[in-house]
Amino acid sequence: MDFAIRRAALAERNWNDPNCRAAVKTWHDASRKFDYQYMFQWLGLPIIQDPQDVCAISEIIWTYKPDAVVETGIARGGSLVLSASILAALGYSEFLRGEKPVTRKVVGVDIDIRPHSREAIEGHALAPMIDLVQGSSIDSAIVGQVSKLVEGKKKIMVVLDSHHTRDHVLEELRLYSPFVSKHSVLIVMDTGIEFAPEESFNVSRPWGPGNSPLTAVNDFLASKAGAEFYKDQSIEKRHLLTCAPQGLLVRR
Repeated sequence: MDFAIRRAALAERNWNDPNCRAAVKTWHDASRKFDYQYMFQWLGLPIIQDPQDVCAISEIIWTYKPDAVVETGIARGGSLVLSASILAALGYSEFLRGEKPVTRKVVGVDIDIRPHSREAIEGHALAPMIDLVQGSSIDSAIVGQVSKLVEGKKKIMVVLDSHHTRDHVLEELRLYSPFVSKHSVLIVMDTGIEFAPEESFNVSRPWGPGNSPLTAVNDFLASKAGAEFYKDQSIEKRHLLTCAPQGLLVRR
């Protein structure tokens, strides 16, 4: 049997197993209490993600081969470097095949880029591939800056990982979904907040079940603009552990 077919069948088996799903939820609820997502780094910079999501994002970039990745929410820069490193690998693979490598870039937007984060990102080996934009991701002037930075790029992917309230993420979806090229993707992180019990968080947050990135995703998909997108859960079913359930949106 073809490996991909067999793997997909195994993924469906695991996904539909109630004991497996219960174990996943137990792990997620416990891991939030222990700040597990803060334990990892990518090429020298902290990356505040579950390791399974690091693998998923790498796979998505390699599969869809965007010319640019736009990310809202920078934190300590590891996610920008992750995207840049996979884009760089795409360019190197083109070079090895004798093709002219596409010039690719990552654009990171954050309302508050801390000096230590900026210094670490701008001092990184992949810094020439990364542009930083400081300001609110839903400010029209900031969106305009992003538009100029990705001007001329044929295939763009977007990752939303900033403020996690429903209203903020829904506005990000409205503003950044037009950047996403046909047959490319938009990833909404931390949709798992919708399924998280209040006691699983270490600090008080303005978001929670009913007011989360996933509620924004569902409202967006029900809108006219969202009709061009659909949820792809194929990777989620394979990885099981993710902070972004139902968060991978593909543009038709």
